[in-house]
Amino acid sequence: MVLGTHAPVSGFMAFPFTEEHEMFRKSVRNFVVKELNPHIDEWEEQGAWPAHDVLRKMGELGFLGLNYSEDVGGANADIWFTVVLAEELGRCHAAGVPMGIMVHTDMCTPALARYGSDELKQKFLIPAIKGEMVGCIAVTEPGAGSDVAGIITRAEPDGDDYIINGSKMYITNGTQADWVCLLARTTPGRSYRGMSLIMVPTSTPGFSVSRKLDKLGNWSSDTAVLSFENVRVPQSYRIGAEGMGFYMQMEQFQVERLVGSLSATTGMEMMVRETMKYCSERETFGQPLIHNQWIQFKLVELLTEIEALRQLNYHCAAMMQAQINPEEVTRIASMCKLKAGRLAREVGDTCMQFYGGMGYMTETRVSRYYRDARLLSIGGGADEVMMGIIAKLEGMMPSRKREN
Repeated sequence: MVLGTHAPVSGFMAFPFTEEHEMFRKSVRNFVVKELNPHIDEWEEQGAWPAHDVLRKMGELGFLGLNYSEDVGGANADIWFTVVLAEELGRCHAAGVPMGIMVHTDMCTPALARYGSDELKQKFLIPAIKGEMVGCIAVTEPGAGSDVAGIITRAEPDGDDYIINGSKMYITNGTQADWVCLLARTTPGRSYRGMSLIMVPTSTPGFSVSRKLDKLGNWSSDTAVLSFENVRVPQSYRIGAEGMGFYMQMEQFQVERLVGSLSATTGMEMMVRETMKYCSERETFGQPLIHNQWIQFKLVELLTEIEALRQLNYHCAAMMQAQINPEEVTRIASMCKLKAGRLAREVGDTCMQFYGGMGYMTETRVSRYYRDARLLSIGGGADEVMMGIIAKLEGMMPSRKREN
């Protein structure tokens, strides 16, 4: 018996991955193997990945801006190329690097690409697609995490400019970013309509990185607290109409949740298959661990759950490609995110248990996976937020009177 040799059934294609998609998959996989994984231990120790260097290489290979139009340097490709990119980045030996990359590719740029002016695209998006500038998205605040409506960072008009004051927390790529896609309040109160997305170059006077945060896992991803003290930017740096930032950010969240689930699904399967290999080589009581029926059944159960999540991810991607009802996309994307976070935790806990004492050592991949995987149920919307969204869309929650 040869373990870990799973491959799709020949000739069967449940979703539209063409030869071109598979060629792209090989290119990304080769990049992960040659350009990322050999350096992971070093980047984990340093507490950051070299974003400018990695993204510049990815830009030269055409890995950035996959779904964006050709006039801004994108590939004008279908969503399945993004699916492939996210899945293959999940093969990275630490979750922090894929997270940093996907913040740049699919979390801080979608609204800019869809709603940004030509000026903003020229100044921020095109260099980002080339890998010449690093971006980040700034939504969470010390007093407003999953409750996005509670943000208080404000951008007050002053002539043709905004003056921005406030702070943002847990910002991925925050110490390296050249620009911030900032969600700020442009009118007083707590209304969803009072927020706007504003592009802020990090070279602007008054902007600073308050501190770099130490985390339980995802060490290779730099995470920061950002400070805005009388930061002045032109009102022309606002993405789209004033007051529409919340709705644009909600759109960005759906892409973020899908790519996060896609990458995590690959990481889960890799971890389970590595555990299968370890259990086939490690002997206890005179036989390999893998001969224990409980271990067999548990690992098979996890593989089944992973495959089910993969198909849910593909279903969500297909709906996005077909531009299905946004509420239905939100429902399914939230389910993907919820299931991915819960399942990643189970995979990490189970695999570490089967590794035994060796799994608790930081020198093993399963130890890193265990630490990294825990974030998925918190970042990008906690499990409880996902369940609240799903419950609302299923008609279980009372409607709230919309604020003016």
